[in-house]
Amino acid sequence: MTGTAAPEPVLLGVRHHGPGSARAVRAALDRCRPTAVLIEGPPEADALVPLAAEQDMRPPVALLAHVAGEPGRAAFWPFAEFSPEWVALRWALAHGVPARFIDLPAAHTLALGAGGGAGRGPERDASPEGVGPRTDPLAVLAGAGGYDDPEAWWEDVVEHRRGEGDALAPFEVVAEAMGELRSALGEEEDLEHDAVREAHMRLKLREARREFGGAVAVVCGAWHVPALAERRTVAADRQALKGLPKAKVEIGWVPWTHRRLSRHSGYGAGITSPGWYGHLFRVPDRPVERWMTDVARLLRAEGHPVSSAHVIEAVRLAETLAAMRGRPLAGLAETVDAIRAVMCDGSDVPLALVRDRLVVGDVLGEVPDAAPASPLQRDLDRQRRALRLKPEAAARDCEFDLRKDTDAARSRLLHRLRLLGVDWGEPLPSRGGLGTFRESWRLCWEPELSVRIAEAGVWGTTVEGAATAKAESLARDATALAEITSLAERCLLAGLPDALPVVMRALADRAALDSDAGHLAQALPALVRSVRYGDVRRTDTAALAEVAAVLAERVFVGLPAACAGLDADAAAEMRAHVDGVHQAVALLAGTADEPSTVAPGLRDRWAAVLKVLAERDTLPGGIRGRATRLLLDDGRLPHERAARLMGLVLSAGTPPAEAAAWIEGFLGTGGSGGMLLVHDERLLALVDGWLTAVPPDAFTGVLPLLRRTFSAFEPGVRRTLGDHIRQGGRGPGPAQSLHATAPGFGPALDPRRAAAVLPTMRLLLGGETV
Repeated sequence: MTGTAAPEPVLLGVRHHGPGSARAVRAALDRCRPTAVLIEGPPEADALVPLAAEQDMRPPVALLAHVAGEPGRAAFWPFAEFSPEWVALRWALAHGVPARFIDLPAAHTLALGAGGGAGRGPERDASPEGVGPRTDPLAVLAGAGGYDDPEAWWEDVVEHRRGEGDALAPFEVVAEAMGELRSALGEEEDLEHDAVREAHMRLKLREARREFGGAVAVVCGAWHVPALAERRTVAADRQALKGLPKAKVEIGWVPWTHRRLSRHSGYGAGITSPGWYGHLFRVPDRPVERWMTDVARLLRAEGHPVSSAHVIEAVRLAETLAAMRGRPLAGLAETVDAIRAVMCDGSDVPLALVRDRLVVGDVLGEVPDAAPASPLQRDLDRQRRALRLKPEAAARDCEFDLRKDTDAARSRLLHRLRLLGVDWGEPLPSRGGLGTFRESWRLCWEPELSVRIAEAGVWGTTVEGAATAKAESLARDATALAEITSLAERCLLAGLPDALPVVMRALADRAALDSDAGHLAQALPALVRSVRYGDVRRTDTAALAEVAAVLAERVFVGLPAACAGLDADAAAEMRAHVDGVHQAVALLAGTADEPSTVAPGLRDRWAAVLKVLAERDTLPGGIRGRATRLLLDDGRLPHERAARLMGLVLSAGTPPAEAAAWIEGFLGTGGSGGMLLVHDERLLALVDGWLTAVPPDAFTGVLPLLRRTFSAFEPGVRRTLGDHIRQGGRGPGPAQSLHATAPGFGPALDPRRAAAVLPTMRLLLGGETV
């Protein structure tokens, strides 16, 4: 021992994710050349530090720590390229200097229930759970400097500095200001959690000074600097850490996004404009000019007429605004005002595009393959690379052709992930409709999906194995028949043949015990859709088809009784079930050319059920009207009989509300009822005659139902119906024909007028003209 005192540590208090702080940290490290760099973060990540030097590691990234066996209890520590901690980490690796994390271990943080880095704020970590929101130190300093916006104050005093003067001077000033703030706010703040963390930081700092000697640099939130400079005994710091709960944790690197660095994302990382801050960090000179150029390039790509003259004028306006507002350099507020006025013609619509694409941005980080990951994560990474599915922060729509092996495999992977709760993709309505070979998805990778993958790891080590185990568990725990049929559909979509036997047994057991026709009718459509997937996905669904046929027969038997005695809401729900069963029967029965061998005669038996529903007076009007319409559309009910049923229900003895419900059931699905009225004048006359005969005291009650029904018609259909009524008039009886006075409409085909279009039709169809 020489008796020479060790050099004092270099305390670099920063703003998390501040590009000005990042530049200042780099300059300070270049000047003081520390023997070690200590960084605010979980010490469990020390072994992961070398990965930050890998070429495949591209920020933004985050350290993800979670309790072993409980992935839902997790915390994130995000890093962007302009984060001071990331700059310090990369500087240490580039100069061969040891880098250590010194914050309270994640084992304690997660055991205490604190949010850890997941909630890190601008200058200091967010409050742990159970602690109220605390004063923002920057807001206090900004107010003292005459600013009402902490972001603007920080930009002026830190972000717009370009390295003038002593590299350590800004940190000394910030440390002094934070010391005064801690003295003033200490009695108001709940600093118990901070005190524990700072005690651990001081212990790690002493340990590093003994191990490495020389000047040790500490990069931490500015709020903690006065506490680290404070003289405390080792015994006192150890006492502060005594008795802390501890959990076993696992930690690794995961990709992050600029959107998750934004305060608006809910993660509270502390910056509203990560894209703008990234620009300030990357651009060494003329940041405003280069920013305006990027904006112009974006707007031109989106079809907005922006020229070089616009860029020049926008730069001039931004600089003028900065001078008028007393700012050293045009900041984000000035550039946004200039862009709106010059490039967007005062409109906020294109400006919203600039905010979304540039001010925030869609940057998604990357993590090297060498980073620790769960077996399930590695299997997912292997599959997505093989299928060329790249995670992207921006939402992207894509369409898969299920006849192609690669697209079919992509679809199976996404469906398996959704079954595991990893919603990387969201299914969209396909332009091909149901039962076709097209499938549309919207893909968007969110950082929290890494947590979902960790949680799904309890089900297996591969995506297929985990999804199979999860499906089997869901089948055993399901209590409703509709849940099991929906699960069967999802298993077929995801290509999980090993899970189907368990699902089928659960389906058979539940169907045998469930005698509620409504439940059976609700479950049947999903089951029949599952049968249809065998065509495109080459899945054997013979056993499923047999179960569906048995389920359909049980629905046929119990449905008429289940429709009796229902109130308005229950009747509307049952009417939707009738529609679903009708579509399911059409799919299950096959076509006239290729009838189903599993369920022969199914259409005829369903038509008999619909006839009972249509003619039983004790059933709700909406269900009777819907059954009548379904029979009419299938050609199993003559128009005269349909008009007879409508005439009966619209007679004077039927309550207006019941008649209106019948009309809604008959006309109100899909908007096609309007065309039916256009071409069937008898039905139109019936509706017209009934509507004008509704008593005034009842009209107000049925009006909302009628408005809902007729609003589903297309505008052209509504206009045509209005013309028919206006031109045709109304006679004393509801069955009066409208064609007598409506020009262009007659009781039969006009051969002369029809012959006039034949040459054109032959030309269109490729035939010879005559």
